[in-house]
Amino acid sequence: MEHLNQWQPGANMTALRQRSRVLSQLRDFFQQRQVMEVDLPLLSRATVTDLNIDSIEARNEEVGAYLQTSPEYFMKRLLASGSGDIYSLGKAFRNAESGRRHNPEFTLLEWYRCGWDEHQLMDEVVELIATLVPEIAVRRCSYAELFIQHLGVDPHLVDLTNLQSLAVAASSEAWADETRANCLDLLFSVLIEPQLDDGLVLVYDYPACQAALAKCTEDSQGRQVSRRFEGFLNRVELANGYCELTDVAEQESRFTEDQRLRKLSGKAAVAADQRLLAAMESGLPECAGVAMGVDRLLMQLQGADSIDQVMAFSWKRC
Repeated sequence: MEHLNQWQPGANMTALRQRSRVLSQLRDFFQQRQVMEVDLPLLSRATVTDLNIDSIEARNEEVGAYLQTSPEYFMKRLLASGSGDIYSLGKAFRNAESGRRHNPEFTLLEWYRCGWDEHQLMDEVVELIATLVPEIAVRRCSYAELFIQHLGVDPHLVDLTNLQSLAVAASSEAWADETRANCLDLLFSVLIEPQLDDGLVLVYDYPACQAALAKCTEDSQGRQVSRRFEGFLNRVELANGYCELTDVAEQESRFTEDQRLRKLSGKAAVAADQRLLAAMESGLPECAGVAMGVDRLLMQLQGADSIDQVMAFSWKRC
C-alpha cells in the first residue's frame, strides 16, 4: 500500500528549519514596522463568490460552512472596525488544488496598509523580498507593456474576437467562446509568464475586467484599468495586491456579476458575505492589501521543484 510509505515528511529537516526561520523573519519584518498580527477564523458561514476559486465545504451544528480561501473578508471587517495596519500569517484552503505548485491547504501571508495605494505597497513587497533575497533584481511594468512586448496587442483595446483567436491558437478550440477575462488570463499564463525576467517582476494596471476586489481608474492613456498588481519571483506567481475597493454598492454589483458567471458555468451559487458588506457600509478605510503564497516563496528560496519539498505534510501525505 503506497500511502503507508508516505508517513515521513516531504520536506527534509534542513528545509523545515529554513521554513521556521523564514516564518520568523516575516513576523520580524512586520513587527519592526508596527503592523499588528491578527489571528482569524479558518471556518466561516460565508466564502468568496469568485468563479475561479472553489472553497472546501464543511458543516458545524448542521450549518453549512466553508474553510477560508483567504483571511481577506475577516481582515476587512477589522479594518472597518479601526484596527489600522494588520497582517495575517496562517493557513488557507482551496478545493481540488493539488500539483507541483498547489496544495489544497497552504500558508498565506496577507497584509493591509491604511492610506496607501498599490504602488506604495509594491515598494514594501520589494523591501520584504529583499530581506530574504538581498540584491534581487526588480522590474516593474504594466500589464499592457508586457502584452505589447510579447504578443503585439494592447489587452485593454483588442476586441474579444481577436482575443479568442489568440487563445484558441495558444490552447484549443474550447476557448472560442471564452470571456475576455479568461482569455487574457490564459494568454498571460501560457505565453507571457514563462518569458518574464529572473528576479522579482511586479505587474500593475490589469484590465478592468480582472479587477476582482480592486478599484478601477483611467490610466495616462485613458484606458480603464484595475488598480491591482501581481508579483512574480523567477516567473512563478507569488503575490496579488489591490488598491482595495471601498464602495459597497460597487462591491454588491461585482458579487451579483460573480453569481451570473457561476450560473453560466454550471457552478453552485454562493451567497455574498453580508457581514463584509455591512462592514463596508459602515466605512472601510482607504487601503491597499496584498496576499503572498509562503510555500511558493519557500520553493524559490530553496530551489525546490515541488511544493511537497517545502511542506512537512502535503495533501498526498495526509
